[in-house]
Amino acid sequence: MRVLKYMVVAFAGAVLLPACQKDLLNTVPNDRISTDIFWKTDNDATLAANAIYTDMAETPDHFFGWDNMSDILFTNPTGPVEAAIKQGQYDALNSRISADWNTYYAGIRGANSFMTHVDEVQTTNPALISRLKGEVRALRAYFYMKLASLWGDVPLITTELSLAESEKLTRAPVDKVWDFVAAELDTAASLLPVKQTDVGRITKGAALAIKARAMLYAGRYDASATAAGQVMASNTYSLYPTYKTLFGYAAENNAEDILDVQFLADVYQNNIFQVLAPRSVNASSKWVPTKAMVDQFEMKTGLAITDPASGYDPANPYVNRDPRLSYSIFVPKDTLPNGKIFNSLPSSTTGDAVGSSFVVSPTGWNVKKYVNKEDLSKPTDCGINIMLIRYAEVLLTYAESMIEQNKLDQSVYDAINKVRQRGDVKMPVIATGQTQDQLRAIVRNERTVELAFEGFRYLDIRRWKIAATVMPGNVYGLTYKDTDGSLKTVVVPGWNQTWSDKLYLWPIPQKEIDLNKNLTQNTGW
Repeated sequence: MRVLKYMVVAFAGAVLLPACQKDLLNTVPNDRISTDIFWKTDNDATLAANAIYTDMAETPDHFFGWDNMSDILFTNPTGPVEAAIKQGQYDALNSRISADWNTYYAGIRGANSFMTHVDEVQTTNPALISRLKGEVRALRAYFYMKLASLWGDVPLITTELSLAESEKLTRAPVDKVWDFVAAELDTAASLLPVKQTDVGRITKGAALAIKARAMLYAGRYDASATAAGQVMASNTYSLYPTYKTLFGYAAENNAEDILDVQFLADVYQNNIFQVLAPRSVNASSKWVPTKAMVDQFEMKTGLAITDPASGYDPANPYVNRDPRLSYSIFVPKDTLPNGKIFNSLPSSTTGDAVGSSFVVSPTGWNVKKYVNKEDLSKPTDCGINIMLIRYAEVLLTYAESMIEQNKLDQSVYDAINKVRQRGDVKMPVIATGQTQDQLRAIVRNERTVELAFEGFRYLDIRRWKIAATVMPGNVYGLTYKDTDGSLKTVVVPGWNQTWSDKLYLWPIPQKEIDLNKNLTQNTGW
């Protein structure tokens, strides 16, 4: 985050200080920040809290890797470790799995250390310490939300541990973890301000939004709806008027953005243009949309493209579709960041033609979200922020949680329709009188379309228990009219996916099992 990105330099300076001491017989360790010199000032507390944010930060590859493990995004080439997870061919040695486990527990370890020592600070600003405690509690809960969602039962650690203690840890029941997450976020929300002076820091609304998401994942729908309702009732957030520009520089830190990772070109940059944009604009098309995603976008009439009454024309598949399709995905005839026309049809002679090179999109589409023309000349030096939580998610979380409780009142329709009726989207309102099953299907589709490529789909298909339906088989791309006039659909060559129910939970990393025989493995692994 922009306000936090100088923390590494600050900590490096702190680490180097002991080396300058003249009394070499009374040294302080120079390979870490010692408690002998730390936890003295308000600035120490701020630096310690800042450091924990780094374990929540997302790089573009890690961020888009979430959706790549689902049915809506494909990786090109197929080398990233997420590809094995997508394919259903991985084990407890997978490096994405071990890296995420290590990252979340590193954040928890930092949070536990903070909560253990922060009261040693001789503060001149008690309000600051209280706020930092709220931020750290929210971060710790965020990490546990991730762990519980991915692994189920996990070790629940809330204090500093010795090496010997860590080797005796056991897995806590996932319900106990969710209890902790809920209580931690309640406490955090009570300590946090509605707004922060420094952008990028967790606010009261962010803590409640994390709780709404966590309780949705836990299947605790009443608690989820309550937390989401608190965010909605705060009147702090609103939908940005234009979805088309929501992911651009001019929209950064707008009223829809509840929590994000802040970047700054030349200082703390990302390579989001490079990994998303089409090859013809000097990018790599690394993470590309699939037909499974494109087909989710309804017609402007509000009907699915599979509905015979929808008016969908396979020969003109992008005409009269939900506007969010063209705002989220580069499709043929779109204008590229360099002003040229995108043409990925296999018969085209452009640099984006499907099959022309291993660095073009193998599906014929590219992600448009977060691809900005300002980054055209420096595709690996982008400063665009990545949003982790936005208000549209809160509205859809509220709606889904109410639907799952069969509480189908007007507030459910209002929440969904606010998202569908955004200024430049204007999809038809969902009429009242729907059944629970109908509304469930509606909100799931709305969530997939509205939040496409924002890291939600993988956990959604797992908690909805639909992965066995949507994951197996081939990956498909665009449909096009061949030279003989027939319609053909691109099939990604040499790729096939499988699914088994053990994949609904990740395996505990093998290294952790090897180090601690008290840790049991998830079923089937």
